Parts: sequence; structure tokens; C-alpha cells
Amino acid sequence: MRKLFFLALTALMGLQASAQNVCVSKALFRQGDDMNWAKPEMDDTSWSEIDITTPWDKQSFPPHNKNYAWYRIHVNIPRSLLQRADQQNMVIFNMPKADDVDECYLNGQLIGSTGRMPTDAAGYGTAVNDVRNYLVDAQKGGIRWDAENVIAVRVYNHGGSGGLFFNPMTISCPTAAEGLAMRLTEDSNGQAHCDVEISTAYASTTSGTFAVTVTDRETGSQISSLTRKLSVKRGKPVRLSVPYDKYKMCQLTATYTDAKTGKTLSEHRQLKYILTPAAPATPRFNGAPVFGVRPGSPVIYRFPVSGERPMKFTCADLPAALQLSESDGVLTGSINRVTVPSGSPEGPASPEGLASPEGLTFTVVAENAKGRAQQTFTLKVGEHMIGQTPPMGWNSWNCWGLSVSQEKVISSAQALIDKGLADYGYGYINIDDGWEAESRNPDGTIEANEKFPSMKGMIDWLHERGLKFGIYSSPGDYTCGGYLGSLGHEQQDAEVWSRWGVDYLKYDWCSYERVREKDNDWGFASCMRPYLLMQKFVREQPRDIFYSLGPLGGTQVYLWGLYCDGDSWRTAPDINDTWESIRDVGFRQQAGLAKYSSVGHWNDPDMLVVGKVGWGTNLRESRLTPDEQYTHITLWTLLASNMLIGCDIAQMDDFTLALLCNNEVNAVNQDMLGQQADRTLKQGDIEVWSRPLADGAMALGIFNVGDKDQQVDMKALITALPPLRESWGEASAKVVRDLWRQKNLTASEFNGTIPAHGCRYLKVQ
Repeated sequence: MRKLFFLALTALMGLQASAQNVCVSKALFRQGDDMNWAKPEMDDTSWSEIDITTPWDKQSFPPHNKNYAWYRIHVNIPRSLLQRADQQNMVIFNMPKADDVDECYLNGQLIGSTGRMPTDAAGYGTAVNDVRNYLVDAQKGGIRWDAENVIAVRVYNHGGSGGLFFNPMTISCPTAAEGLAMRLTEDSNGQAHCDVEISTAYASTTSGTFAVTVTDRETGSQISSLTRKLSVKRGKPVRLSVPYDKYKMCQLTATYTDAKTGKTLSEHRQLKYILTPAAPATPRFNGAPVFGVRPGSPVIYRFPVSGERPMKFTCADLPAALQLSESDGVLTGSINRVTVPSGSPEGPASPEGLASPEGLTFTVVAENAKGRAQQTFTLKVGEHMIGQTPPMGWNSWNCWGLSVSQEKVISSAQALIDKGLADYGYGYINIDDGWEAESRNPDGTIEANEKFPSMKGMIDWLHERGLKFGIYSSPGDYTCGGYLGSLGHEQQDAEVWSRWGVDYLKYDWCSYERVREKDNDWGFASCMRPYLLMQKFVREQPRDIFYSLGPLGGTQVYLWGLYCDGDSWRTAPDINDTWESIRDVGFRQQAGLAKYSSVGHWNDPDMLVVGKVGWGTNLRESRLTPDEQYTHITLWTLLASNMLIGCDIAQMDDFTLALLCNNEVNAVNQDMLGQQADRTLKQGDIEVWSRPLADGAMALGIFNVGDKDQQVDMKALITALPPLRESWGEASAKVVRDLWRQKNLTASEFNGTIPAHGCRYLKVQ
């Protein structure tokens, strides 16, 4: 009977077998989680049938966000798989993709996993689009040849669509050539080069021909080429280093052809390219000439000035209540009230200095051995002056996740200064989830855990260097990472943060959803209630705390964030380093939101995903191509978004520094008019997003969101925009500046190719 059942089951599950591979597209399925379901002897006859090439929610199974499900595949693996193989040591299980994370068991033994389950030490980590090829030893890996095997797949779905999808499961015994792999890594520091590594996972040696070419994507011309005969052995990968010009838009094509089988292994790589010109050695102010504080709050501001160090900062008309560090340009002090010049209708000036009704204005001078620069600067003082421009800085989550520590924070802050990011306005050092102690003190106050032995000492260290500090919490009882939230302790937490010296609060939704479920209250009022409560206590503190509202609670925080006195609010789900995420979060979800953004109240489409990221462990290069990274930064600056770096600053290369340290690009983000860009034109895959600037100019990004390069007449697009249609006139009447290259365009440069997922960033004066 068991044999008859098995034969029927294999037919049911769409099994196809040959001497070369076994292919399965069906499985048995059950939602829930029980590790006994990995055991081959477990009775699954009552389970449902499912297609493993399609997510479960597309097959009438409920989505079940933040939950588990199991797939069980019964399959006969014939020994004939080995007969045509030129190596008989390894069997490859090519699994479907999984949304979001999976563990794969063969006859009860774990043979592979992709992504991180919520219970993993490093916390949850998505891996939706990763290829899942699990290798098993043909003799010792537990395969039951010519008999029934059970492949059990445990899947965790964090949100949205879930389960196995994309391709069927294929079992094969690959040839030696199929064990080949090619890996490309880049280093754009100093003499830029791309390192190509060819390796094999199998015992047999392969021989073949390696060829590489580097071409200029803008001109189409070939820059260099190389051809070599190679032999590749297991454990002895072949490595070659290919130099390239990091100031050109280069593409590398590497191909290895196996001599025996003719199998071709090929990789194409957009190499990192730098458009931002080098900064001058003379001093240059790179920040907006304004900063806002509330009366009586501590002033902590580091003037962002690039140029050769050492540098001297002075101010002849500095208000008496303020101090300016001569060596690093750190402004400190406190203004208790705002006064106006003597003789004005409002009354005489105080000893704190002359001021307009909105603040104090003075001139700061920066000098070094190469020259001198100055900036007329206004310190705006008032109850609603926080966040005059969007915050710029760093957040720990995208690189360190829940493994953040005091040591990592201090090293990141020091790197922010040493690499010059602080000279371009990046002034916040924010930790995300994972800092909280396991339990509260007996009096209900919160403490940091053992990873932060001296929270106040660390924050004082940051303040001494003119950097501000941000912290993370949730209005629920627990944070997204399972640490203590602020529910029922809002006032105590705000007071503790104030004593420590916190300057920024990211208040994430997380477990507060359970409060709404308990109260059966689903309106906007239930979303606003916890944020209004924390706002009351945050604003009562004797220091400024930038108030950043989390993304959930209906997700449309922009509809009511202003009424909670939020300084910024998330406008989309969490971002990740894929083009699909940039396209969805940036282009699709930000269109039409400009009306909800204003000075001191910014839309926030989430943190930056350039540089080396990893969400806790195994930091890696962003999966965005160079073109996509230029698009990411261009759009975020146009959107007047919070500019919070998410990578490991200490490992930041020249390419990423040039992305983040272009003073003309950042000036759009920090423009004092504070009007966010919106999509003003769409022609097929070409989108134009534009915003007016305080100097009367217009900043606009021309984006190619399609998958093919596009030839574009930029003048035609510019003149089609409603704000410029009437005022353009003759081409010579307007100056059009390329903000990335920091050069004015000539008439011959208005026609050009915008690569797939790439952009041009212009300022029209």
C-alpha cells in the first residue's frame, strides 16, 4: 500500500525524472511551525497540495504575515543521476526562491538555509531574491538512492506575499564545469581595480580560456582587454586584477569558456564611477546657513567646512551666549530668548546679541594655509524651529542591526569625522534597535544593556565633537527587535533620554498594533494617540529632540504626522538594497506627497542603502548598481528626505564618499525653501521630478526607471515642465547645470543617453 501511495503521490506532484535530473513542481503544504515536520516519517497525508513555483497567498492560502509554513516533497532519487556525471561526489538541490527566509531539510537533516529567521542570533534578515542551491555529498549526505526521500522546507514570511516561488525544485549531479563560479569584487580607493576570481566546487580540474574587456559606457569605446588560458582546481581559485579608470563610466565583461564542454561562464559589471569633482584645498562651507533651536535648549552645531586641515574658525560678531571652537568649528551655548536690535519697536537688544525676530545672525570665518572662506549664519530661536533642514547623519540599523554596540557607534562617529562626512553636514549619529536592557529598574526607568557601558559618556563624547545623538524606541511594550518599548513609561523614558543628552528619537510602531487589536480601534486617532503622548513628554524636556515617527499605524503617517508635531515621518515600508525597493519606495510611493512636507516637518522614505550593508552580520556591498545608487541619492535629495547613511562608514570607499559628499547635490536637499520635489512629467519610462529652490532656480532629476537605456532630449523635457514652459525662451537665456559633475551644460550636451535605472541631475537658473 505504501508503494502504491508513493507512486500516486509522485504523479500528483509533477515529478519528472531523467538520467540527468529530477524536477518537481508540487509539494504538500501546511501553515504553522513544528520542527517535527522535518522528519521523514511524519504522517503528512492530511496536508494540502501546493504549487511550489507560486507564492502560497496566490493559491488561496492566507498571507499570515510574520509567520511560518512548511513544504514537504516526497521524491525518488534514481542512482542513474550519477551515470553521466564526470564527477560523482556531489548532488545539487536547486530550490525555488523563498519569500522571505528558508531552511531546507533532506530526510530530517539540514542541508541549507538562506536569510535569517527571527530566532537567529543576528535577528531576521530577508533573502527573497537569492538563489538557493544546496550541495549534498553523493555518498555521505543522507540521500536514499532509488528510494523515497523527503525534502522538507521551512519558510518564514515577514510580510506581504509568502512562500516558495519562481522555479521548481531540480535535483542533479552536475558536470565539473557546472561547479565553476565567477566572483567580481571592486576596490575604488586609490588605483581602482576589479578583481575576478574563478573557482570550482568539484574535484575535477577544468581548463579553458578567460577573456575580459573594459568599455566606456558613454562613448562605447573599448578601454582595455585581456585573454588568458587557465586551469582551475578545487581549493585553488584563479584570481586576476583588472585596473580601470574610476572617473569614467566603465563596464567590465568577463567570460570563461571551458575547453571540454564549451560551457561559458560570464559576468557583466557596471564598475563604480565618480562624477563629483575633488573638493578644493581652500575652505568651503557646505551646509545651509541656518540652524534652529528652542529657547533655552543646548546649541550643538558643527560647521560643515571642507578643505585642508588644520583649519581655524573665528567669529567677530558672535553672540555672547555662544562659543565657537577655534580648531573644529563646533558651536555651543544656549539662547534663553530672542531679541531684536536696539531702537526697534519690539524693544532693546539683550547681551545675548543682535537678532531678527526669528534669530541671531553672525558671520563665521574659516581659514587654512590655502585660503579663507566665510558664511553669514542665522541661529533661529523659537518653539517650532527644530529641523530647519532635513537631518543628515548615520543610523546603525542597515549595517549593524541588533548587534550595535557603544564601540561600533564611537568608531562610526570617528570615521564620520576622519573621512570628511562631517564636513558636508552629516551630524547625527543614531542608534536603532538593540540598545535596551532586558528589564527596567525597580523604579521603572530604562537602562542601556551591557553593549553600552556608558551611554551618557558616549553621548558627551559625541557632543564634544559637535555631533548629535539619536536613539530608538517604540510606543508598544516591545520594539520590532523584541527589546523593551516605552508603553506605560513614556515620561520616564523621555526624561532619561534628556538626561543622557539625546537629540533625536526614532519612535517606531512595532508592537503597538496589539494595543489597537485589544481596543478594536482602527481609526487615525488610534494611530496618533501614542505619538501625541510621547510628543508631550519629549517637548517638555530642556533640550531639543528631533521627533521622527515610524512607518506603521496605517502607514499614511504623512496625513497626521504634522498634528503630532513630528519633525519627520516615514512614508513607505522598510527599504532594502534592490532596484525593486528603490523603485517602489522612491518613485511609486512618494509621488503626490510633496504637499505634506514643509520646513521642520519632513517626509522620510527611509535610510540610505549605499556602501557596505548587512543588517547585523556579513557586511557586503550594496546590491544596487552604480547607476541605481546615483538615482537613489538624486531622488532622496530632491525629496528633501532625511539623509541618514546606513552603511559601515569605516569601510566606505571613494565611490560612496563621492556620492555622499557632493556639495551641490546636498545643497538641494538642504535648500532653505524646504519645498519637496514631486513628479512633474512622465513619458514612458522617463520621469522628471522637480522642486523650486530658495535662489529662484529649479532642481530637477531626469530618471530612466525602465530596463533599457534611453536616448533623451533634455531641453525638450525641461521646456515641457509647467514651471519652465513660459520662462525658458532662448536656450542661452537659461543656465543648465549638471549637479553631479558640477559643470554647466553646453548646447551640444542636451542630447544624451540615460542608462537603465540611471538619471541626470540638473539645476536650471
